[in-house]
Amino acid sequence: MSILIYAETAEGKFKKVAFELASYAAAVAKSLGTTVTAVTVNASHVSDLSKYGVDKVLKVNNDKLAGFTAKAYADVIKQAAQQENVKLVLLSSTTDSLYLAPLVAVALEAGFASNVVGLPISTSPFQVKRHAFSNKAFNITEISTEIKVLSLGKNSYGIFENASSLTEADFNPTIGDNDFGVKVQSTEKASGKVTIADADIVVSAGRGMKGPENWGMIEELASVLGAATACSKPVSDLGWRPHGEHVGQTGKPVAANLYVAVGISGAIQHIAGINSSKVKVVINADAEAPFFKVADYGIVGDAFEIVPKLIEKLKTFKAQN
Repeated sequence: MSILIYAETAEGKFKKVAFELASYAAAVAKSLGTTVTAVTVNASHVSDLSKYGVDKVLKVNNDKLAGFTAKAYADVIKQAAQQENVKLVLLSSTTDSLYLAPLVAVALEAGFASNVVGLPISTSPFQVKRHAFSNKAFNITEISTEIKVLSLGKNSYGIFENASSLTEADFNPTIGDNDFGVKVQSTEKASGKVTIADADIVVSAGRGMKGPENWGMIEELASVLGAATACSKPVSDLGWRPHGEHVGQTGKPVAANLYVAVGISGAIQHIAGINSSKVKVVINADAEAPFFKVADYGIVGDAFEIVPKLIEKLKTFKAQN
């Protein structure tokens, strides 16, 4: 018996979440006295997984899987789990994996827990801690099925090197035409240097920026911080920024180490989508903005004065350190 993870990639390269998932799986495997197997799809440099405790990689290389299709990918993971006789399947909490996890759980007749934020509290019975109520609370979930599926919350565990001896094997699952009932017509990609999904720091802005022509300083601040850029829903609805940058409960969820909100009032749907971020900094001219109630640090003032000064200070700090 081993633990199976789905190691996600983008254009053949592993996403950061793949290494976090591998680190988590290695820790769970140690407590259970078992090993970690990863299944990859059209991935390059699979040996990178050995740095984080993966013992075996099942490599799927199939042109039919060049574009993400949830049913087909779920079928691949199911067949890998059955071949390896695994009892625990781990996925991340990216958009793709959130589609996959329920499908995998149903296919394996497994219990499923999402938004897991730590190592299992107990393995007999099997219990995990999870985010609940839009990240406003935690609950303890017990899974009693023989096979279990978990999705790990982003940035909830961390990445830890744990070198292992890796075995690589080609894996050729059976994929039928019925796996491709849903076709991807187009994919919108963020144009920034850092994607929201992989970012440790996110700089987000709202209607307080007054127009798309003022986004230059947001992009500059993000560049200085090595951050991804994001926006509130009204901004994407107005067409100021692409919908791929919309974060919040109805957009992309964010669990960054640092979330900087500029000119965003803090509607409940926005806060729900970013609430699991570890440190939240808010810059807003309205001292009564709801966002200040959940902020770790708040600055009341004109963003057009504060952000340029902040950029200048950060550049000076980086030059001296």
